[in-house]
Amino acid sequence: MIMKPGLIRSLMFAALAAGYSSQSNASGFALIENSASGQGNAYAGAAAIAEDASTVWFNPAGMTLLENDQVVVVGHFIKPDSEFSDTGSTAAALLGNPELMGHDDDGGFNAMVANFYYVTALDENLKFGFGMTTPFGLATRYEDNWVGRYHGVETDLKTINFNPSIAYKLNDDLSIGAGINIMLADITFTSAVDFGAICVASFNAATCAALGSLPQQADGFADLRADNFNDLALGVNFGLLYKISDDTRLGVAYRSEVTIDVEGDADFSVPAAASFVVAQGVFVDTGLNASVTLPQSLSMSVVHDMDELTLLADITWTGWSSFDELRIRYDNALQPDSVTTEAWDDTLRYSFGADYQYSDALTLRAGWAYDETPVPDAEHRTVRVPGNSRRWLSFGGTYIIDKEFTVDVGYSHLFISDTAINNSVESGIPTLASTLTGTYEASVDILSAQLRWNY
Repeated sequence: MIMKPGLIRSLMFAALAAGYSSQSNASGFALIENSASGQGNAYAGAAAIAEDASTVWFNPAGMTLLENDQVVVVGHFIKPDSEFSDTGSTAAALLGNPELMGHDDDGGFNAMVANFYYVTALDENLKFGFGMTTPFGLATRYEDNWVGRYHGVETDLKTINFNPSIAYKLNDDLSIGAGINIMLADITFTSAVDFGAICVASFNAATCAALGSLPQQADGFADLRADNFNDLALGVNFGLLYKISDDTRLGVAYRSEVTIDVEGDADFSVPAAASFVVAQGVFVDTGLNASVTLPQSLSMSVVHDMDELTLLADITWTGWSSFDELRIRYDNALQPDSVTTEAWDDTLRYSFGADYQYSDALTLRAGWAYDETPVPDAEHRTVRVPGNSRRWLSFGGTYIIDKEFTVDVGYSHLFISDTAINNSVESGIPTLASTLTGTYEASVDILSAQLRWNY
């Protein structure tokens, strides 16, 4: 049986990116969950530890430290809690700022994410590696009638990154590595549309009452879906690993920006009471396109061995200021762009950890991290990415079954401060400018497991 390319891509996304948390687990909508061994110490020292094939992602230069050819398969179970509480959301000022009707909701849901890595020696000093990861992802799913429905109902961003890499050992102290990143993305955005508010902007309240199209009483729906399957996104990454002494090494890793250009379709559901908008040539099904620049990042890690104890530290900078706005353009020239101003800030992530060699077969891990949010303030926080800064507390372990197989497990709890939102819908139609005001109470639990196969 010959499988169609679209079906193959769908199966790959189902296998590698079953879903994501509404509170992404690194800054913004980045996903740091790319190994279970790193999960156990909050990814402290990730660019320098290089103890398994997941170093393909964290620092390709680390492949030179692996003694065997290796395959690593990883799975992560993510359990978020993200409860929104309304504290006075209102419809547009031109409508008199009436209360925004609807109930509170939790947009988070349980998710699975997977990774795959392969490393092999090409000669004594040259290694080749390949990784399949999900570096960015986001999903929120609210009910269609929740209070923030005009801001967003469903958000689903999936990415898969293919990362062929090489590493070369220049001498006993210094190794370098580089890789190419080929990224696929699939995006779904849905939201309710207040056609009653559009009616008031077009006519008057009496006419709209006669049409049965008053604000918050004639909702329709927008369903926007797009992907870049016909225009693959490309990026690069580099790394170096330097042995400062027999006990200490430094790792530095850089990943470039990746610009994703997506194309797709916009499907609009318009109630009969708002058929006048279709007559005007807007809110009719059409094609769409959008462009998003995913951030560059720079990591610096240190690992120091002390007999049975290994100390780890990391600092990672992420250039989220590249995410200035989200603009969706429609093929229908009469349909105005959908624009969300993001104005995100660059962020830093700090992590510290320790590994304890309990026995020849068992290593115990622990770690702590602080991850800054790129969202500058409550006015720029959206229901699609309602995250805030978070603190990680992580534990884990590694058990060597035999010379061929090793198992790693890791667990993290993410403590997230209460998150204020005071975001207004951006639209050229001022009666659509409802403001969602409230607070998110959130936390995340992550359980990771991986199998290493040395051969």
